[in-house]
Amino acid sequence: MALAVVTAAGTLPWLLFGVLGGALVDRWDRRHTMWVTDGARALLLAVPAGAAALDLLSIPLLAAVAFLLGLGGLFFDTAATSYLPDLLGRDPALLERANSRLRGAQTAMSGFAGPPAGSALLALGRAVPLLADAVSFALSALLVRSLPAVPRPAPQARESLLRQARAGAAYVFRDRVLLGLALRPAVGNVAFVAVETVLALFAHDRLGIDTYGFGLLLTAEATGGLLGAGIASTLGRRLGTGTALTCTAAIEGLAIVGLAAAPNPYVAGLALAVCGAGMGATMVLAPSLRQAIVPGHLMGRVASTSRMLAMCAAPLGAFLGGWLASAFDVRTPLYAAAGLLLTMTAVTATMTSNRRVEAALRAAADPVRDSEPALV
Repeated sequence: MALAVVTAAGTLPWLLFGVLGGALVDRWDRRHTMWVTDGARALLLAVPAGAAALDLLSIPLLAAVAFLLGLGGLFFDTAATSYLPDLLGRDPALLERANSRLRGAQTAMSGFAGPPAGSALLALGRAVPLLADAVSFALSALLVRSLPAVPRPAPQARESLLRQARAGAAYVFRDRVLLGLALRPAVGNVAFVAVETVLALFAHDRLGIDTYGFGLLLTAEATGGLLGAGIASTLGRRLGTGTALTCTAAIEGLAIVGLAAAPNPYVAGLALAVCGAGMGATMVLAPSLRQAIVPGHLMGRVASTSRMLAMCAAPLGAFLGGWLASAFDVRTPLYAAAGLLLTMTAVTATMTSNRRVEAALRAAADPVRDSEPALV
């Protein structure tokens, strides 16, 4: 329960302020927002580090720090998503290449380097991982500050923050391509969190995997994610971005079916690797397309709206996974998740078809397009 409270506190800012945060980012200088946010997070982490050194850590303190870190993550992630297309001139090929490298680096650091580093640092003392995290944010702030400045989007008519936030959310729901791109992570989060909720139990009870083996299982997924991020651009060129997104979504659903039916740990590891590859490719192609077709002055609000929908779906997935495992069988959440993913694939296939994607890219390339979404 304590872990759940701290984890929930970290995601709460997205649920409370997601679209409003995006509206603020659309008003602010994005590079400045990123380095100031990371500098603030570096200072913030000194509080629990000091409390750990003095043996004063408590759940309320950790929950408060998690909430503020999550708020910083809201501003940083939204600003970073908006800054990249400004830096690269909204060139689809450059965006895919950049997002592929970013996704690959993120997967490598969080999936391979982070967990053993955290364990090793914790062995030196409870304050040490927190201090290391603070240093990482400080270094990030310095690196981001060294990035080139880019022109800010032309300011729009002065409106209230709430009105601008509503306009950004409406833009997503009125555009078929953007709505399809937003539905995928939202429904996907329900499915994947349902799987994650019972995965350790499934691995132990059904596959006979111990703690070490479970770590290897997660490593297989991360390895697949690296591969998927690396081949995403190739898939987009050969199949078209719309078809590639449909294929990767279908692969994710079928891989979860394979995981649920896996007779041994080796098949389960292969299924998770395939699922990770589908996710890795999707998380390169979808953001790149969104960054290429959304006007600069709306990018923060559109990105935060999509992220908020995905974050809101996660608690539903956790509840669904736990309830299905308790009421039926530990494999049931996996089959249900696969069904959700495949249904979502069928529903969104026409929304993000190659024809619609190409029309959206043509509209984005038109220098005189207005601020209303092209209902392609």
